[in-house]
Parts: sequence; structure tokens; C-alpha cells
Amino acid sequence: MIDVKNMPKLGFGLMRLPETDGVIEHGEVCRMVDAYMKAGLNYFDTAYVYHKGLSEVEAGEAIVKRYPRESFMLATKLPAWELKTEGDRERIFREQLERAGVDYYDFYLLHSIEEGNIDIYEGLDCFNFCLKKKEEGKIRHFGFSFHGSPELLVRVLDAHPETEFVQIQLNYADWNNPVVQSGKLYRILHERNIPMIIMEPVKGGTLASLKPELEAKLKGARPGSSIASWAFRYAASLPGVMTILSGMTHEDQMEDNIGTFRNFEPLTDEEMGVLDEVTGIMLDIPLIGCTACKYCCDGCPQNISIPDVFRACNTMTLYGEEFRPRAYYGGLVRTGRGRASACIECGQCEAVCPQHLPIIELMKQAAKTLDK
Repeated sequence: MIDVKNMPKLGFGLMRLPETDGVIEHGEVCRMVDAYMKAGLNYFDTAYVYHKGLSEVEAGEAIVKRYPRESFMLATKLPAWELKTEGDRERIFREQLERAGVDYYDFYLLHSIEEGNIDIYEGLDCFNFCLKKKEEGKIRHFGFSFHGSPELLVRVLDAHPETEFVQIQLNYADWNNPVVQSGKLYRILHERNIPMIIMEPVKGGTLASLKPELEAKLKGARPGSSIASWAFRYAASLPGVMTILSGMTHEDQMEDNIGTFRNFEPLTDEEMGVLDEVTGIMLDIPLIGCTACKYCCDGCPQNISIPDVFRACNTMTLYGEEFRPRAYYGGLVRTGRGRASACIECGQCEAVCPQHLPIIELMKQAAKTLDK
């Protein structure tokens, strides 16, 4: 069982390390590691694929070789997209141990479970593989990172009660995001008392720098705090959250984040109100007015899930990101639904749409965005 009380609230994510011409800046990484450890923090998160495989190597150089093994916790992940046979599980795991120069990983995750890869993890018996490694002492704690739907999360948790923790994307902008669905994922895990590790608390840096009028509202409520600190405090104020990861690139980011957590203060009700106001303004952007009634789907000769295509487009417009909506759309296509570009302009959808949307034209726009 995880000793949650001794887990640091701030975790150091090793996926956005400083680079020059594709080479990791080892000296700066060491300085950040030293500042982080000196602050009494000790959870490091890497993965097999970060920095083209060099993140685990850098973890070995900047952390493992420089600090006693029991003084820090190291996490890494097994990627479905690198697995073709059961033998690949062992090959990759051994390589991960060798890269970092460790005999065990404190936390080991199946990487980015979602609808498009759960069959790989299940088909290659990856859950039992990880449990075996835990029995061998090669893994201290086992869980997974997650980018799928709430329905899939429930299904995976029901099938695998051995899961000790789950890592999800969560931030104040994505709480009601129809693709990410942070709020729903959080509630499922919290109700089951499963410890959570939070990734993307600052949404890839987008919540560290807002429009001037929005920053002014946050600065007015808490003048001495950075804009990024609001995002970290939001995630860390939620019950059940064990650790919040930050993929830090520069020493000033490390210094600011340590300051946020050194004498951590949860958001007050008044501050939560300010943040709700900022979020409302930030997300108040005209969107495709689809209510997902799905009247358009049954008669579509191309089997296009039109509401889901619009959901992906709205998410890109509203949240200013592309990776998750594209992955969501790609998952639709992989499960047999038609591409937006497959539309033959038959018009049956427009004939039954209660919102009277110009679906044919909207599908053309969606195809330019999603099928390019």
C-alpha cells in the first residue's frame, strides 16, 4: 500500500527537460534536481519514450548516480505502442532498469490507457506482468496513466482491483472538457479511494500565461503569486490527490513551484470564485451548437459519428490544443466510424437536425482540421 502521507505534493516530471540542439542540458537538470531534493521533495516521473528514450538515461545520470537510492522515488511507464509480443514486455522493462541504472522502480505504470490501446495491454497480459514484477521486488507500486473515457476507467478498475493508483490529466480548464472529462475521472477515482497523480495541471503551460485581463483578476486576488500557482493550488486542493506533476524546463519554474508548495495553502472559497470567473471568461468562445442528440447518425451512409466530430472540433477551439482531440478523433476512426472527409453531402443529417446546423459545411471545415 502506498504511504500517501509521505508522498510529495509536487512531482518532477522529466518529459520537458531543457535541451540545446536536441541534447539534454545535463548541468541545468542537475541544478533543478538539487533544488527539488533540497526542498524535501523526491518523486521523479519519466517514461520509456520521453526525450526519444533519453529521459530515463538522464534520470540515471542526474538522480540515481548522485543520490542514495532510498532517498528518492522513481516512476516510469510501459508503452502499448512499443508492444508486439509478450516478450517485448520483459525486453523493455530490462532496458528501463539499465537505462536508469536501478534495480527497481518505485512506481510503474501502463502508459496512457485509452480505448485505442486497452486491448493491447489486456491481450499481452500486461497487468499480470506488472504484478509479477512487483512480487519479484522490481516494482514497488503499480498503476496506470489514463486518457480514455469515464466508462473505460470504470471498466478497467472493475477488472483490475490490484491497481494502486491512477494518473490523470486534471486542471481547472479541463474539468468539464468533453474530451478530457477531468471532473468525471476525478469523481470516479475519489469515490473508490484510489490515490491520484495529476498530470498537465498547467495544461502544457497554457495556464501559466493568460490574457492580460484574466491575469489582472488573479493578480488582484493574490498579488504575490504567479499565474501558474493558481493551477497547481487548484489541483492540490482536491481531496484524494496524491502528487501533482510538473514537467519543468527551467530553474525559475522549479523555484516558483517549490514556493507554491513550501507552505501550501488550499484555495479559499473566495479564490475559487475568482478562478471560476476567469475560467468562464476564458472558455466563453462561440462553438458548434450540437447537442449530441444523434438524430443525424442513424441514416449517415458513411457511418460518421457527427456529434463526436463536432466534439473534437469544439475542444480544439475552446481549449487551444490539438493532441487530445486528434487522438479522440483517431479513436473514432479506428473503431470503424467514418472520417469527416468521407461526407458525400447527401443532406440527410441536415434534414433531421433539430438545431438546424449547416452540417455539410461544418463537416468540410472539420475535414480540413482533423484529416489534414
